[in-house]
Amino acid sequence: MSIEQTASRDAARKPELRPANPRFSSGPCAKPPTFELIKLADAALGRSHRAAVGKDKLKAAIEGTREVLGIPADYKIGIVPASDTGAVEMAMWSLLGERKVEMLAWESFGAGWVTDVVKQLKIDAEVKTAEYGQIVDLASIDFANDVVFTWNGTTSGVRVPNGDWIANDRQGLTICDATSAAFAMDLPWDKLDVTTFSWQKVLGGEAAHGMLILSPRAVERLESYIPAWPLPKIFRLTKGGKLIDGIFTGATINTPSMLAVEDYLFALDWARSVGGLQGLIARADANAGAVHAFCDQNDWIANLAEDAATQSNTSVCLKFTDARIKDGAAFAKAVAKRLEAENIALDIGAYRDAPAGLRIWCGGTVETSDIEAMLPWLAWAFEAEIAAQTEAA
Repeated sequence: MSIEQTASRDAARKPELRPANPRFSSGPCAKPPTFELIKLADAALGRSHRAAVGKDKLKAAIEGTREVLGIPADYKIGIVPASDTGAVEMAMWSLLGERKVEMLAWESFGAGWVTDVVKQLKIDAEVKTAEYGQIVDLASIDFANDVVFTWNGTTSGVRVPNGDWIANDRQGLTICDATSAAFAMDLPWDKLDVTTFSWQKVLGGEAAHGMLILSPRAVERLESYIPAWPLPKIFRLTKGGKLIDGIFTGATINTPSMLAVEDYLFALDWARSVGGLQGLIARADANAGAVHAFCDQNDWIANLAEDAATQSNTSVCLKFTDARIKDGAAFAKAVAKRLEAENIALDIGAYRDAPAGLRIWCGGTVETSDIEAMLPWLAWAFEAEIAAQTEAA
């Protein structure tokens, strides 16, 4: 038997164990393991979100967020339109411009915020970037300026290691996109003035709604500073120089989906059932740890994040390192396609702007047993594609 035939035979040996849930998408992410549509039966469908029942559910979503994430009582929490993107844009358009800004980016979404600030708002900004897999020099940040950054780079798998680099005596505001970090990482609220996330990430909620969390310092800026540019109604957080407090008690700017609200309430209840924030962090750490161990055991694949201290525990991005691979992008797509065809792993291709590879969601709604069942299949798909490439040569 030739070497090629042997490789083809070995590649055909499929693992026996399959994941119970093959959903490893990085957004929208897997629903909580106990999810069933019937559990949303109490949704206030066909009712005004301004009726008592709607207001109560929206307020429960806000206060449930505060409880599970441990957000200080004097921080404002609002439900806003257009997912995390809407929340970040609302913050930047409403708060920036009073002073110089430092924009930090090491993946595509952070780069998007840079574009908006520099090219759309035309604010005096110092832009600090790093290549995929790396992070900017956090020790170089001047906190006399406002600072905009992502806590966890969803498309690069690189996160800030902690909040120690953020100055306690900062003069500027910190605006943090935490959409793939909230509910999976410890966020130091005393270091964050504006924090945003969306429901469809770590808790596996439905899309289209964003969360905007403001510190007292951010509220003070809103009430004392008027941007030089006109603000669309959907971005306005103040009226007559005062915060529109209703936004942060459930009187949303526009009409929310009460079905999505019910789904988020269910997700918060599930989060409590697994130990709250610390339980969710432990689940994500276990999931990511299984992938990291797999990379350590196989020399043909590696974590895109170069420093272990900055490796994400939610959006784990991987790169193939085998010298036999001729076309990295085509190879990664072929591996992902094989896993999808077998219903083993769905939607795990790298983000379109990221380097060729895979991206495996490891947030708390994913079961570690499913990660562990999927990984031998990843090895199978790799070997199968190497064999196919060899045969085609």
